Parts: sequence; C-alpha cells; structure tokens
Amino acid sequence: MIKAPGLSGGVGIRRLIFFFLNIIGVTTMSGARTGLSGFINTLEETLIALLLGLMTLITFANVIARFAFNSNILWALELTVFLFAWLVLLGASYAVKTHTHLGVDAIVNILSPGARRGVALVAAAACLVFSLLLLKGAYDYWAVFADLPPTSGRWFPTGFDMKARSQSFYEVQDVPMVGIFRFLEELINYGDSYEKLPKVVPYVVLPLSMLLLVFRFSQALMQVLRGEADRLVASHEVEDELDEARARATEGEN
Repeated sequence: MIKAPGLSGGVGIRRLIFFFLNIIGVTTMSGARTGLSGFINTLEETLIALLLGLMTLITFANVIARFAFNSNILWALELTVFLFAWLVLLGASYAVKTHTHLGVDAIVNILSPGARRGVALVAAAACLVFSLLLLKGAYDYWAVFADLPPTSGRWFPTGFDMKARSQSFYEVQDVPMVGIFRFLEELINYGDSYEKLPKVVPYVVLPLSMLLLVFRFSQALMQVLRGEADRLVASHEVEDELDEARARATEGEN
C-alpha cells in the first residue's frame, strides 16, 4: 500500500509530485503488472505480439493462395501495411521503455556524472516536447476521420476548430467493412453504410501511439530526475555480443 508522504521535516513539493506520479505509474518503466503502468505494459506487449502474428498469418495465407490456388487475397497487402504501421508506431514507445532506440553515447560517456545527468535531462525534455507536438499533429489528422474537431493553433492547441470539414465518410481502398465496426455508421457517418473499412479505424493508432510516446518519455524524464538513469539510450547489444564472442573465443583457446 502506498502511503502519502508527509509535508513536515523538509519534505517539499518535489516529493509530493513524485508521490502522485508514482500512483499512476509515470515514475517507473519497470515490467510491473499492476496499476496504470502495468496495464500499459501489458497493452503494448500484447498488441505488438498480436500484430506480428497477424502479419505472419496473413502473408502466409496470401502466399498459399497465390502459389497453390493461383489466386490472391485482395485486401491482404493493404491490411499488412496497416499492421506494419501499427507495429512501428507502437514499437516506438515500447523501445523508449526498453531503452532500445538507436543512439550515440560516445560523448556522454566522457562527461562527469553531473554533466551526464544534465544532458540526459535536456534530451528527455526535448523528446517530451517533440512527442507532445507529434500528439497534437496525430490527433488533428485523425480527428476529421472520426467526425471530431481538430485543435486550432499551429504549434500548441489553443482550442478546437469547429469549422473543420468532417471526413468520416473516407474509406480505405481494399479492406472490407467488418461487422464489429458497423456502429460507426450511425455514430459518425450519419447512418450511411460503409462498403470498405472507414479510415478512422486504422488511423486511430496515430493519436494512440503518440499518447503512449508522451507517457514513456515522461517516465524517462522522471527516471533521470530520480537518479535512476543518466541517459535515454542504454542498449549496447553489439558491444554485449562482441564481449560474448571474445569470451567464447578465450574459452576455446583454453
């Protein structure tokens, strides 16, 4: 059970902020399975695994249809492209969590611990601001397909543009309409039926993935503030593999 920190004895606003952020899971990127952070961890990993499985299954089925039955699944290519886009966009936030984004830390490694932490704070803050800008742009692009008003303002939202033209009737090219999404016809398409899948469905990954990216960079920033990390990129897979290869070679010589 989490206990709220008292405000006596020199405990200031910073600890209070950490307390509330810890409740909603923003201050940790561990593999916790409880709370908001645990739910998001499970959501990301489940979706990524499901997307990989569906891409493999659909591609395999299309290959069999082409070479065994001299036919093809018309919507397979477009759906695979959508699934791959989902995989990339959701994987971006997951890679922030696992510290597996590509990065160069040659200069960071020669800095003092204090300077290294300062550079990490600037980098995390810049990434957070950039992800917030991406979130605005992603929502604005998706909103018109969902019959929602996009935000006004060039860089930061200053309100909603109620005069924006709805594009909820736009459909994808090949993927047919799925029965579970029929409720969208009444909800956003004014009762008109869809023949193909409306674009609002595959494009929802844009604001969703950017929201997850904001969440993960917020966690990364809090990690640096708490002294739990001194950089955003902590993955050195190639170096680890080289060390393992050297170790095996040494064992073989002995």
